[in-house]
Amino acid sequence: MERLIAASNNKNKLKEFDAILGSRFQIVSMREAGIDEEIEETGVTFEQNALIKARFVMERTGCAAIADDSGLEVDALGGAPGVYSARYCGRHGDDEANNDLLLKNLEGVSAPRTARYVAAITLVRPGREDIVRRGTCDGEILLKRRGTGGFGYDPLFLCETGETFAEVSMETKNAISHRRRGIEAVLAALGEEEKA
Repeated sequence: MERLIAASNNKNKLKEFDAILGSRFQIVSMREAGIDEEIEETGVTFEQNALIKARFVMERTGCAAIADDSGLEVDALGGAPGVYSARYCGRHGDDEANNDLLLKNLEGVSAPRTARYVAAITLVRPGREDIVRRGTCDGEILLKRRGTGGFGYDPLFLCETGETFAEVSMETKNAISHRRRGIEAVLAALGEEEKA
């Protein structure tokens, strides 16, 4: 099975990559590939950041790499937190503080508070053309957290099942998530490439 290095050490993202791609690729984390450096995300779009991360890993290892850059876009906030989703509160990865700030910024905004999760997925391989695709999952933002699963904004994100991403099973989330849809678009592009 071909090795594919995921440009992440986030255990939640790695689980999702493995659940979706594990039958086709052996998913390896950055740490497992011997990379301990932080990758500076200087892009202004999800696609730019995903490409920065994937190329960084490929250049360090010489192996194929996959990266995602994902986040939440809330229409009433002009698309914020967007590419700053993980560090919306000013600190990286503080889910509670990020959710608190999102709720504060949505005070007085009436339902539906439409939003979407976005994931830009990039696959880079030595000597091959980069594949960059976007997946989205539409929903709305609740004013109270519901559920104990998931991560990030999942307790506030009401998805198409009528539950939050923190209430649905991992199987359901993996079937409908923005990351799933982005990865499937990358796999479809790979399939087209193989036919050509």
